Order: sequence, then structure tokens, then C-alpha cells
Amino acid sequence: MLRETISVVRDLPRLHEIASVMIRYGWGDLVRVLGISGVLERAGQVLHWHSATGEISQLDAPVRVRRALEELGPTFVKLGQVLATRVDMFPPHWIAEFEKLHSQVPAVPYNILHPDLVAAIGGEPGVVFAGFDSVPLAAASIAQVYRATLKDGTRVVVKMRRPGIEGVIQADLRIMEHAARLLESEVPDSRRYDPVRMVSQFRRSLNRELDLAKEARNIDQFARHFADDPLVQIPKVYWEFTNDRVNVQEEIIGLAGAAPDKLRDQGLDPKLLAARGADTVLRMVLEHGYFHADPHPGNVLFLPDNRIGMIDFGMVGMLTHSRRIQIVDMLHALIRKDEQALLQVLLDWSGESVRDEDRLAYDVAELLQNYDDLQLKDVKIGILLSDITAIMRDNDLVLPADLTLLFKALITLEGLGQQLDPEFHMVDHVTPFVEHIIQQRYTPQALLARGRKSVRETLEVVAGLPRDLRHLLRDIRRGRIRVDLDLKRLDQFGHQLDRASNRLTMGILTASLVVGSSIIMTVKGGPQLFGLPFFGLVGFLIAFFNSLWIIFSIWRSGKH
Repeated sequence: MLRETISVVRDLPRLHEIASVMIRYGWGDLVRVLGISGVLERAGQVLHWHSATGEISQLDAPVRVRRALEELGPTFVKLGQVLATRVDMFPPHWIAEFEKLHSQVPAVPYNILHPDLVAAIGGEPGVVFAGFDSVPLAAASIAQVYRATLKDGTRVVVKMRRPGIEGVIQADLRIMEHAARLLESEVPDSRRYDPVRMVSQFRRSLNRELDLAKEARNIDQFARHFADDPLVQIPKVYWEFTNDRVNVQEEIIGLAGAAPDKLRDQGLDPKLLAARGADTVLRMVLEHGYFHADPHPGNVLFLPDNRIGMIDFGMVGMLTHSRRIQIVDMLHALIRKDEQALLQVLLDWSGESVRDEDRLAYDVAELLQNYDDLQLKDVKIGILLSDITAIMRDNDLVLPADLTLLFKALITLEGLGQQLDPEFHMVDHVTPFVEHIIQQRYTPQALLARGRKSVRETLEVVAGLPRDLRHLLRDIRRGRIRVDLDLKRLDQFGHQLDRASNRLTMGILTASLVVGSSIIMTVKGGPQLFGLPFFGLVGFLIAFFNSLWIIFSIWRSGKH
């Protein structure tokens, strides 16, 4: 609690900035709901409650949100990019607006970045490398990229984290965590999306992106997966220069996002490239369970001999074996237009949160009926996946987080393929993968392996049954049987009781600190600061922050 109080005080300037931007773009009500205004007013920082006027007031809500996120900086831009993958939460016009968010920002001047670069690579760039171009190749919100040449003549790119970016992002993440907890407490409808868990996942994702060594490990993982495929090139990482702040990797020279005519001029076949690009990503998803989550035209390079190169592995997705089975089952159900199989997959994803299973079954049947008259080659995977997420959104179901990246990657991939080849059909490439995996499930070896596993698990359950029954009977005799009841109506009461006990504990602790520090003040000797006992001053300082937390907490509870 003391840590949270100090955190809030430390982040007040950033909190004021965030609140001001939200109010200017017409989201003042959300500022009030989250309690931001109360915290700032009690800290003596005045907010100007001017509603959105002029040009801003004429904008649609999605546009205002997107512009506010852009103005708030890299953390919120990244948040918007993550929200662009949540097609189960937002309708298409919101997703389209979030997709306009990009990380391209003005570059940090080289003289400001230079000291951090020297510390990260262990020497002057001109000494460590045979050549180093101080003009950035690209500048994003988290890192900047430079071209360089190793001593052996190898061309590489040097990806360097922007100076000072970590402190800003960590402050924003702390504020987001506070806001998520308040949102769950004050807006009950938000709980089905579990905002606290979403922010926690976002924190992990962003921290991974801040760690440039993590991206390097991703690259090595993909390189191992495609070591036997001469048609796919993954850059080599130079670990002697790589750490959490800098990433040095092989420069892949190729065409990015090129028009079909330009590709033909270079002797490449757009139709073949579209097919190979699709097969590469589908192999990542369905075979490896580890995939590039952002295969947009800038991250897919077209190389001589119609080879595929992939770069920028900061955002990757991972699927467990069971999840891959569900994905294959879903795609197989879509291909065969199997209503019951598709419904079962959606029920598996939603767990126990389905409010009206009959309505969900009807929506699934209606979806497949809309595709009844279409030939397989005319089915667009992107539209089909969007329809499925729309069904989940309409039935108040939340798509598992690992699938949001997958759906987004497949939709992006299909768009890239159609840019290269107007006759490209993603379903033509999905079908062979799915059918092959389904066939592999029913080979004698696979059936035997599953049978052995089932027998082993059954024997383990049977062997453990006497022990479990003995424990159960012993607990019954001792009266230690526990029944867990999930009564959601008591949630708010529990939160209030928890806050009250926290305030009481902090009050007792504060009083103890004041008494103890007063006694220390009367004792001579020991370290001193400003002529007063050092430990006594520290005790009073902690008691002061505790008192601030108690006052803020009581004041806020009195307004609700």
C-alpha cells in the first residue's frame, strides 16, 4: 500500500497529462469514473474541464480515441495496436481506426542516442564496426534501426532502444494497472473482459518488446524451425553485440510491399510468392505453434529465386498443442461446413460463460448457411474469421488472448496475398494443411500413442483413488470439508471490507511509526541528517506517506 501511494505521487505529472488529453478528446466522464480527477484535485493539480469543441467535437468516437492514443505516446500507441487485434471486442469500424496507429515517430538525434549505444555495444560504433551509418534506417516508438558493416564485411542492422523510453512506459503501465482495477470495481459490465488480466498481459508483451534480446531469441527460434527450408530466410543474430538494449542482426536485402509489376520487373513471380508466403505462415501456426504475429508487407521481404525473407520478430504468437488441435478442428469444420463441430470449438473457447447456448447455436447455423452456396475457392478466410468473432461479440463471449493475434495474423496474411495475386485464395492453402493434420491423427501410430496415453492416465487415476478417498473421509471426520461458493453479489461488499481493513491496518502502522519515531528523536547518538536523528526522520516520512494514502482512500470512498 505504501508502495502504491508513493507510485501515485511519483506519477502525478503523467497522470495529469493523460487526464488532460482524455478530457480534450471528450472522455471526461471516464476520467471521473476512474477517479483520476479526484486524485489530481487532492494533489493540488487543477484540471480544465472543457468539453471537446471545434474540430474534435465533430469527429467520430473511434477517431477521437485513436488521436488521443497517438498524442499520449508509445505505450498507448502499442495499446491501440493490441486493441486492433481484439476483433471480438470491437466492431469493424473501431478496428479499422485502431489499425491506423503506427509506431513511426521522429528519430532521436544521434548525439543523444550515442552514449547509450556506446555503453550497449562496448565501444565506439566506428571502432566496433567496420562501418556505421549514423542516419537511422527507421525510427519507431521503442527503437531505432541503423545500418552497419562488421569487420568481415557482413552487412547488419543495429536496432537500438530509444533513451529514456523505459521509464515513461513503466509509469504508463502503473497508471493502466490502477485504472484497470478501478474499472473492474466501478463498472461491473467490464469484468467479463477482465481488464486487470488484459493489462497484465499487455505489460508482459510490452516488456518483452522492450527487451531486444528477447526479439533476438525469437529470431533464433524461427531460424531453427526453418533451418531445413531453403525458400525461407531468417536473419542471423550476432550475439556478441546483442543485449536487452541493442540487437544486431543480419541485414536481409529484398523487396518489401512491392507491387506485382515491380516484382515481375525484378524477375520474381508474384503468384508464387503469395503462395509461399501463405505456406510459410501456416506452417508456423499449424506445425510449430510459434508464429510471426505481424506479417504485414513491411515485414515480409521478397528475395531472388522467389524466396521469402521475414524480419521484425518483436511481436510473436504462441499456441499450445491443445489450442492447435482446436484451430485445426475449427478450420476443418469451416471447410466441411460442419455446424456441430464449429459450435463445439466455440463452446470450448468460451468455457462456462455462455449465457444462451441456443442462440449461439442458431448464429453458427446461420453463419454456415450464408456460405452454403459458395464454392470453397470463393470463401475468404479473413471475412469468415471476422464473422466468427462477430458471433462471439454478439453473444458476449471473449476470444482467448492467444487467438486474437492468430486471427489478426491470418487476416493480414490473406490481404498481403491478394495484393500480390488477385486470384489468391487463402482457403486453398489452409485446406491441405488441415487435411494432412487430420489424417495424421488417425494413423495407427497416432491412435496407438493416444491409446497408451489414455491407459496411463486411467491407471494413474485408479491407483490414486484409494488415497483420495482416504483423505476425503479423514477431512469429513474432522469437519474440514470446504465448499467454495461464487456469489458475485458479495464481490462489492468484499472489496469494501478489504479496503476498510487495509485502512485500519495502515492507521495502526502509521500511529506506531509516529510513536516510535518520536522516541528515536529523544535518543542521542546514531546517524543524523540536518541535525536530527536519521531513522526518526525516515519513520516520520513513511508515516507521512501512509497518512496521504489513508486520506486519499477515505476521501474517495466518501464520494461513492
